[in-house]
Amino acid sequence: MEGGTDGGVQVVSRRMVRPFTSPPMANGNGCHPAKEEVEVIHLTPWDLRLISIDYIQKGILLPKPPVSGVSLVNALESSFARALRLFYPFAGRLASEERGDGTVSVFLRCTGEGAEFVHAVAPGVAVADIVSSLYTPSVVWKFYSMALVLGADAATESLPVLAVQVTELADGVFVGMTLNHSVGDGTAFWHFFNTWSEIHRPGGVGITDDLRGLSTPLPVLQRWFLETCPVPILMPFRKLEHIVRRFERTTVQECFFTFSVASVRKLKARANDEMAGTATAAISSLQAVLAHLWRAVCRARRLPPEQGTFYSVVVGCRGRVNGIPPGYVGNAMVFGKAEATAGEIEEKGLGWTAWLLNRAVASFDEATMRQSLERWVREPDFTYMSNLSSAGTALVTGSSPRFDVFGNDFGWGKPVAVRSGAGNKADGKATVFEGPERGGSMSLEVCMAPDALARLVADEEFMNAVSLPA
Repeated sequence: MEGGTDGGVQVVSRRMVRPFTSPPMANGNGCHPAKEEVEVIHLTPWDLRLISIDYIQKGILLPKPPVSGVSLVNALESSFARALRLFYPFAGRLASEERGDGTVSVFLRCTGEGAEFVHAVAPGVAVADIVSSLYTPSVVWKFYSMALVLGADAATESLPVLAVQVTELADGVFVGMTLNHSVGDGTAFWHFFNTWSEIHRPGGVGITDDLRGLSTPLPVLQRWFLETCPVPILMPFRKLEHIVRRFERTTVQECFFTFSVASVRKLKARANDEMAGTATAAISSLQAVLAHLWRAVCRARRLPPEQGTFYSVVVGCRGRVNGIPPGYVGNAMVFGKAEATAGEIEEKGLGWTAWLLNRAVASFDEATMRQSLERWVREPDFTYMSNLSSAGTALVTGSSPRFDVFGNDFGWGKPVAVRSGAGNKADGKATVFEGPERGGSMSLEVCMAPDALARLVADEEFMNAVSLPA
């Protein structure tokens, strides 16, 4: 254990938490014992293409718990270990093998070495400091461990693939979680978080060894590969480091914008009305909100009318691809891309812009996706944040308003707010979350160059749809 101070956040202790019991051996969970009898999970193209981006960092702000200090941390550590029992690959380590023939493979070894568990305190930070302004204070980025670590670093430096930091504030507690993106996507991330909070709740099944009574579905750990895909995948690089690109991190700030149920409905109705008689499918709530953002960001960035701009949106493959169940732990997503000029987006209106996003999502086709996965094995390409942000002309939205963020009640009250860490924060990153109001509200955490973000906050047309913090 070690301590340290960072921006008003003091680390009290660090420890490795192993799964509560030894994990079950190969039993249909998709882990294959290697020679040393350590189970190995081979990574899919979807996992491998994310090896050069930061860990996922998301967390929840909770009200003040009834206990504090060591009592709080020990209790959370105990339920965390029980959640790890179900998600035991998260306690493993990524490894790479350079084959000597100019190829390298990367895989997850289920060693049970543990996930990092950090206890920190920030007595000078109050809940109001985080939620009372549109701007997210920089101290929030200190509520996470393993900041600015790339997925590949876990293999080259034998780092944990999962880390949690519990930071006690003046009148609340922030639980920040960090997950290697090659090991799981946002769905898998919140699946683990939801399982952990349910196990911890008083009267929850987690206090016994029998976890079958959980309302959260059990994780499906077996990785999904195309029938024609070689396992493991041998990538045509001599070393894993040859894949990695560190992106140049420019100065950015972020704001947290919440859209009420009424505001979301209004944007959706307006978008659909504008496209009445033209669109062949309904524009969704999320597409309408993202279109509203895209138009405002083009104005805030002062893009000339002829400037090309694109919006990358995540399309989830669970439920869209045969063989990938809802509880699949791993990456099951692709990017859809909408493109236009800034002038078209301004002139043609909200409905037309939302329709571009609608078509980008609708263009997903399982046959085309299978072809792209087959091609990937021969010609691997990787996701780099610098490409997605594209020098301040593009937007990218990850996460989903369907993720159950506010259901993470650990037993002393529902989350007050959700915020993310420094991971993957490029100019143009807009993370979407479910809003605090039930029934369809949503929030956008928008990360941009400071001058453009200031103009976005001053944009009346955009802000008319936003609920201001109390």
